[in-house]
Amino acid sequence: MWISPEHEKLQYTGRIDWKDKEAPVFFFPGTSVRMRFTGETLKVRVRNQSAYWDSYLGYFLDGEQGKLRLPGEGEETLEILAGSGRNRDLSVHELLLFKRQDGCHQVTLLGFELEEGGQILPLPEKSGRRMEVYGDSVSAGEVSEAVDYTGKPDPVHSGEYSNSWYSYAWITARMLGAELHNVSQGGIALLDGTGWFCQPQAVGMESLWDKVCCHPAYGPARQWEFENYLPQVVVTAIGQNDAYPENYMKEDYQGEKARRWREAYAGFLRKLRGKYPEAWILCITTLLEHDSAWDQAIGQVCQSLGDSRIRQFLFQRNGRGTPGHLRIREAQEMAEELTAYIQSLGIDW
Repeated sequence: MWISPEHEKLQYTGRIDWKDKEAPVFFFPGTSVRMRFTGETLKVRVRNQSAYWDSYLGYFLDGEQGKLRLPGEGEETLEILAGSGRNRDLSVHELLLFKRQDGCHQVTLLGFELEEGGQILPLPEKSGRRMEVYGDSVSAGEVSEAVDYTGKPDPVHSGEYSNSWYSYAWITARMLGAELHNVSQGGIALLDGTGWFCQPQAVGMESLWDKVCCHPAYGPARQWEFENYLPQVVVTAIGQNDAYPENYMKEDYQGEKARRWREAYAGFLRKLRGKYPEAWILCITTLLEHDSAWDQAIGQVCQSLGDSRIRQFLFQRNGRGTPGHLRIREAQEMAEELTAYIQSLGIDW
């Protein structure tokens, strides 16, 4: 039984490019499709494009996590066995197929195939709680599975340790029972021309925030239609990669470059407010080591806007928790603190 990507019983989450209804494109981490089905074998047909690193898809089948290696370029049919392990006695299976990594690759879903006699079944409706995160590699869950390097610099890798499921962003959303759109990209800063993403022609969040895909390796950037998803909580976690190639906020807080960044950050928050008039907008950085001048700048901007629903939140080990990317335990630490803070706001979900 062939299941088209636009089948009504499939359930999607994330910013997805639906220009071709038969071939939706996943770019951002955590973008996912969920399905419930019968049968022991499920095949998924995909097309991958890679800009760097090896490419993997993640999945949960009946609560068991796995990952699938993708070709660097081109189409492939991947097989997932439902009638094995602890799943062998189940007559109905549930699959969550998700993008483990950020825009280091983009994958197009071409469809699913069930074995003869298999059926696709309805899923429960979503909770109605919606959250959105704008961030960098930490928000994307980059290198999160390198648990032997907790509190240490990153190991040499080619994308195999990255898993958006273990990002503080997705952990927080699960703790809140909320759907998540994770608009995060490794290496990104606020301003074009700074940070690491797409060097030497660096692309900043100011260019990516309103896109469904934004990497020159995959063709022209495509716009996102904001009316498709209205979150009650928005988290912006920018201010880490902004110190590259020059840490001007630390070196000259009152200088022209630092003032320009603060003005641009304020402008970014105003744009978010324009799209989401009722949302809470929380401004953070992370446990990854960085100079506190960036947090000072964010706090100054938040205060200057005079918007009671735009707030800065600082973690207990903000900017001093680890010299490397957050591993699972550290992401959990961030998620617990952020979840408690969001719950304290009394949000009417």
